[in-house]
Amino acid sequence: MNFDLRKHTHLMVVAGSRAYGIHTEASDVDVKGVAVPPAAYFLGYLQNFDQADKASQMEPFIELMNGEEKAAIAREKIEGSVYNLVKFVKLAADCNPNILDVLFCRDEEVRLATPLGRKLREAAPQFISAKAKHTFSGYAAAQLKRIKGHRAWLINPPSHKPTREEFGLPEFTLIPKDQLAAVSAAVSKQIDRWEIDFGTMADSEIVHVQGHIANFLAEFTTALEGQPDVDDAKFLAAARVVGVDDNLILVMQREREYQSAARHFQQYVNWKKQRNPARAALEEAHGFDSKHGAHLVRLLRMGREIMETGKVHVWRGAGDGPNDREELLGIRNGAWEYDALVEWAEAEDKALQDMYKQRQYTIPGAPNRMALDQLTVELVEEALGLSQGPSIVVAGNIGTVNM
Repeated sequence: MNFDLRKHTHLMVVAGSRAYGIHTEASDVDVKGVAVPPAAYFLGYLQNFDQADKASQMEPFIELMNGEEKAAIAREKIEGSVYNLVKFVKLAADCNPNILDVLFCRDEEVRLATPLGRKLREAAPQFISAKAKHTFSGYAAAQLKRIKGHRAWLINPPSHKPTREEFGLPEFTLIPKDQLAAVSAAVSKQIDRWEIDFGTMADSEIVHVQGHIANFLAEFTTALEGQPDVDDAKFLAAARVVGVDDNLILVMQREREYQSAARHFQQYVNWKKQRNPARAALEEAHGFDSKHGAHLVRLLRMGREIMETGKVHVWRGAGDGPNDREELLGIRNGAWEYDALVEWAEAEDKALQDMYKQRQYTIPGAPNRMALDQLTVELVEEALGLSQGPSIVVAGNIGTVNM
């Protein structure tokens, strides 16, 4: 990236827990923004810019923060991302929760907005569709998966690094590496043939379809062969299709199981080594990551709100939206037990799924991508056609500043 990111940024907001109103004194400052790079990044091929997310790249925006945020940055840090407008629109059109926050957060969280940035926020309703069901429940599912995984490590941590002997394997494989690699490549090629070409399907739709396929395969293979793992079932089927000998399949299966166990152990080691001390304290105190738990509840509630009303309520405190800020802070501080959280999340996810299946929503099933494409063209043309730096509005101040 060889341009002044600060100069080419048209929208910058404070995001994350501060935008939701559920931050604490120990929270860092998370920002998100939208930029339009110079013309060469659109017209040529040597230059490319999708997003900037290094802490050092966010530092030029510290001057836009208010006093409390600057103090938090001095104690903790600033982090976040600035997206190319084109990528931002693509993500927003798929109802990416983190991206919608930029469009729908309160004006109080906006720290920079050029006329172009204000136009983008004014167009926010055009991005809302029933795709929100997939993205919000998908992000929530990711939170729940992390919660369950970390809890398993807390309750029953791996006692040692797996050994080959435990999986019925000799210290060194008896199959020549080149032969094993050739067979594995053939099996992988067969599995690739079975993969669906999703073409231009949106990411949210792909995740939705893949989830249904995975559930089907899990139930199907378990019912027919007692095979609990979908990937193992695919591998076994593909190996038989390409004609791999059953004895070799058995050895390869054991190799796969050993490698999987080794990866799992290394993930556990990395988790222990790298996890944030504050998050570790939450996990030790409550038996699970209660911060993830609070965001899990928020995501599922926001998904339901969007489906039922078409409104995106980022701020969870007083205002014209839901007022569950204190409850979410309570969940973060351990007010909900683990079992109660999981039970609620699974029931809420099912309710969202039923709502989607029965089309019990008033918003469009998909965004008007042609209209959003035209909006993107207009905004990019406007940005590239500026003869002088655009004026910006800094939250809390009246007047303009030339960039």
